[in-house]
Amino acid sequence: MSMTHAEKIREILTRGGRSAALLMPGVFDALTARLAVQAGFEVIFTSGYSVSAARLAAPDFGVLTATEMIDTARRVCLAEPETPLIVDADTGYGNAINVIQTVKELQRAGAAGMFLEDQVWPKKCGHMSGKVVIPLEEYESKLQAAIDTRGDRDFFIVARTDARAPLGLKEAIRRAKRSHEMGADATFIEAPQSIDEMREIAREVPGVRVANMLEKGKTPLQTPQELHDIGFDLIVHPLTALYAAARAYSDVFRILKKKGTTREDLHLLLPWADFHGIVDLEGYYELEKKYRER
Repeated sequence: MSMTHAEKIREILTRGGRSAALLMPGVFDALTARLAVQAGFEVIFTSGYSVSAARLAAPDFGVLTATEMIDTARRVCLAEPETPLIVDADTGYGNAINVIQTVKELQRAGAAGMFLEDQVWPKKCGHMSGKVVIPLEEYESKLQAAIDTRGDRDFFIVARTDARAPLGLKEAIRRAKRSHEMGADATFIEAPQSIDEMREIAREVPGVRVANMLEKGKTPLQTPQELHDIGFDLIVHPLTALYAAARAYSDVFRILKKKGTTREDLHLLLPWADFHGIVDLEGYYELEKKYRER
């Protein structure tokens, strides 16, 4: 029997001789997923921030729905079915009953796992101000619902707490430790504000620890080896592709508007043939030929 995608992630994390933490890039559609896999990443991630920006041109402010996030996960998994995808499921989109439905829908979409956080809904990006978290007991109910629901199909559950900003690091560590005790595959304290805080998290919280590397965010950017040395096992770079794409789109649109042509700026664009390689145009020609000749 083949491994589930969740088991693949656990196997990668326990692989002997690792000298660096496992790095997951953030993707926000099928094309960015394809590019990340072609670059060699073993696990990929979709964030609510990036999907909200790409689909709605809206901030990560609780306006994205479960339906939109699950649809994105389904499209990513169809494009890259062999690569485990972890989905940022925010708060589970409601209470424990909603969490059950979210887990089931993400499993049906083909996702390997999810992040489940303890913010009050509607939530905010973990590096924004004004966050509020629910009582630990309420979060425990939601986390237990996710753990109970995954069943034989398996699911990699990352328990995320945003308590650092509103309640302090000690409370965030307490919540992470409780999530580990309950059976979460990994724990994630969002937005520690220094290397010293990260070291304290690594000392105090057992199990697999997640770090979020957000460019210009509250947490200092570190390399996978540096994070491994501190004591983190799984890294997410959720917004790198989104910010790079927005910069590239903005630049080329300005050029096109100013000049009316890209004739002198083709170096900014991927060549026709190279792009068709990414989307496997030749494979589609072969399929067309196969069924035309029947």
